[in-house]
Amino acid sequence: MAIIFGKTTPPQRNDPAVGIDLGTTNSLVAVVGADGQPRILTAGGAPLLPSVIAFDQDGLHVATGAEAAARLALDPAHTLYSIKRMMGKGPAEIVDELKLLPFQIHADPHSAAVRIAIGAKQYTAPELSAWVLRALKERAEAELGCAVQRAVITVPAYFNDAQRQATKDAGRLAGLDVLRIVNEPTAAALAYGLHARPQGKIAVYDLGGGTFDISILHMHAGLTEVLATNGDTHLGGDDMDLLLVAVAVDHLRAHGIDPNGDAAALQTIRAAMIALKIALSSAEQATTTLQLAGRAPVEMGLSRKDLETLIAPVIERTLQPCRSALQDAGLQPDELDEVVLVGGSTRIPLVRRKVAELFGKLPQTTIDPDCVVALGAALQADILTSGRRDMLLLDVMPLSLGMETVGGAVVKVLHRNSPIPATASEEFTTSVDNQTGVVVHIVQGDRELVKDCRSLATFTIPIEPLPAGLARVAVTFLIDANGILHVTARDVRKGSEKTIEVRPSYGLSDAQVEAMLVAAFDHAEQDVALRLFVDAKAEADVLIAATERQFHGVAGLLLDADERDDIEACMASARAAVTTGEASVVRAAMQELNAATTHLAELAFAAAIDVAAHSEQLQAALAQGRDPASAKPQHH
Repeated sequence: MAIIFGKTTPPQRNDPAVGIDLGTTNSLVAVVGADGQPRILTAGGAPLLPSVIAFDQDGLHVATGAEAAARLALDPAHTLYSIKRMMGKGPAEIVDELKLLPFQIHADPHSAAVRIAIGAKQYTAPELSAWVLRALKERAEAELGCAVQRAVITVPAYFNDAQRQATKDAGRLAGLDVLRIVNEPTAAALAYGLHARPQGKIAVYDLGGGTFDISILHMHAGLTEVLATNGDTHLGGDDMDLLLVAVAVDHLRAHGIDPNGDAAALQTIRAAMIALKIALSSAEQATTTLQLAGRAPVEMGLSRKDLETLIAPVIERTLQPCRSALQDAGLQPDELDEVVLVGGSTRIPLVRRKVAELFGKLPQTTIDPDCVVALGAALQADILTSGRRDMLLLDVMPLSLGMETVGGAVVKVLHRNSPIPATASEEFTTSVDNQTGVVVHIVQGDRELVKDCRSLATFTIPIEPLPAGLARVAVTFLIDANGILHVTARDVRKGSEKTIEVRPSYGLSDAQVEAMLVAAFDHAEQDVALRLFVDAKAEADVLIAATERQFHGVAGLLLDADERDDIEACMASARAAVTTGEASVVRAAMQELNAATTHLAELAFAAAIDVAAHSEQLQAALAQGRDPASAKPQHH
């Protein structure tokens, strides 16, 4: 995935392009003004638009944003929030979310996408997110006084292909031309690029409502390069809120009130506890009133120390991805010049202290952490549409992409943390005689074997049937600026090719992404050893098959008895070696077989030359009208 924004040719249009931060909890829209500076568009309201959508009893849309958020406690069964957690996912991937959210899922056997049932209707996550995007579009149009049709939309760095595609689909449903999907930390870095030093390495710590990202960036001479990225797509302020709700429920039970099973009561409690959490960012002690319908009010107080004890495990979960990102970037904390905070949850004092302790410096907070991503997205939109050449942004891909080879091994074509958009090619051959097609199996992950990676797509390209090893198939991977993968396979000899766009119906789960990276590190040594054996075994199988063909052919008949016995013994040793699981044993056996078959190879080569010469003599005899029997093969 590699992006050179400064070289984009701008379309000849005058309508503004906006930047949108489509968040789990809140969303924002921004634009770059005539002065070249980005600003948040509010249309006279609050900067943050709650990412909440409300419906009536029949499932018809009635409100989005603050008005919808106000209905959460009144009609929770028809008011949806945290939709971002479901983007690009299948029903099996949101089991944990459904335990926490009062949603009903419609099981559609003909669709892999999640469909949420509201009244008599069902909606997909992109359809629901489109209402939020539409509200932001209308807000921008109201303030700018003109139609808004183009936008850059941000996503967490760890969003996979399906989640990015779902976000792009939501934009189209909202009537927007999505110019680009940009990683949230990258957008934040772009916003800070206006003020930060021209040279330096920066960590962007992004803790939002539902996701956490950490990116390590290198800024120099107008270039912002992402060196490494890591994170957790199921970690954020929502997790802290759920812990606080559990404490509040226990507090109410102590007063004889059990709100479990009452969705409206739980939403009231959630709103009260979010307000309490926010208050404790600036006060050592705070109190709230839990007022449930038909119940006496219950006072509840909480200290900042109690809050910090409660949420400390959540914050601790953000620190390991930070360490991993530093390791991937090849940096120590003291080599960073700045640390940037993004996301409303970074206002919590404990978050700021832990980040400062880990990186050894106070974090940068000169831009509102709620607004910085939208401001960066607006700058990106301006770069794409105005032709600015003073900024260059290079993003990276979070997991390696490759394809299966003989023996179930993986050849990585594009590596993890490669800049995007990007393209790379590998050339492959056949291992079996007269193959009429080559199966291209595309996988994602950083392990050495296919069984340990995630399958993305499989297709077959027809090829000319030839002896093993003669066919040539060139496979090219291209990841566009939105993180969507395109794969082309071409028969080098014939020139025919086939291209597919890898667009899975739903993507990796949060745990899968994390587990794949952890497993890649934990099993690195075993994976390399196994990969070496798989490669050696594949080569040995080809060598044994080729030797058998020559041994039982014309060349083999010209060998003396001792040579035949020696070759047969070496072939038996090679067959035994491929069952040992040891690459070194296989290589040694191959070396012995190669040495034993030197004379056989010479005889086979000479026989091939004789056949070719005889063929030419036959053709010459026929052309001259002579008896073809007069053309005899030559022996060497």
